[in-house]
Amino acid sequence: MSHPSYELEDLLYLMARLRDPHSGCPWDLKQHWQSIVPHTLEEAYEVVEAIEAQDWAHVAEELGDLLFQVVYYARFAQEEGRFDFAQILQGLVEKLLRRHPHVFPNGQLTDQAEAGGLDEAEVKARWEAIKAQERAQKQADQSVSVLAGVPLHLPAMTRAVKLQKRAAQVGFDWDQADQVLDKLEEELGEIREALAQGKQQAVAEEVGDLLFACANLARHLKVDPEAAVRQTNRKFERRFHWIEAQCEQQNRSMTGPDAPDLATMEAWWQAAKQQEG
Repeated sequence: MSHPSYELEDLLYLMARLRDPHSGCPWDLKQHWQSIVPHTLEEAYEVVEAIEAQDWAHVAEELGDLLFQVVYYARFAQEEGRFDFAQILQGLVEKLLRRHPHVFPNGQLTDQAEAGGLDEAEVKARWEAIKAQERAQKQADQSVSVLAGVPLHLPAMTRAVKLQKRAAQVGFDWDQADQVLDKLEEELGEIREALAQGKQQAVAEEVGDLLFACANLARHLKVDPEAAVRQTNRKFERRFHWIEAQCEQQNRSMTGPDAPDLATMEAWWQAAKQQEG
């Protein structure tokens, strides 16, 4: 049995039906801007997880779930007379045309650029310059900070990098990664000092400064800190599962009276590392 071939308009219609006040879904009718935000964040992370696992079938599924979040917000806005999905598309295409003059020289979809254009580095530099120009215009219109517009709900490390990049655009940045390493050592010293003074609030603040400096170092080394930590999390899980497997092979419990001590678990950890090469 063949399935019908659905299009974007069908998805928008489906969303309208779900939100129909007379015949819609009770759960969907209760939703609002704030209630959907946690689902949006979860769906975005599930897309990332599927991509990093190279689980392409689930990538398609998770991208659909993420698209549905956009449709949800568009429906809220349409019901409130703010904007609709067509305006979202209009604004997106206009922005992308504006930011890709090397592909669309006159800002039209039918434009054709000359062969042998900009390389990747030049394209990135121009992209950032155009974005900076857009922000400068907003600042001129609204007295907006250089740091304005970096979403508060981003993961902390990702937001740290974005804030640092913004500041770097006006010259507030280290020149070399070695300088950031010196900053890391300085922050470690300040943590030790706060610990010696027994000031928990100061310890928390200094740990935050250290993590912010780590994000700065990652940026200078062209490493995505969020991706790096996710990879380390997976590595930790993999090695800890190996420790649990060793415990099970010896008919021992991880928490009972026969639980392995730290030295034993550390030895198993090192063995897991060796197995990974």
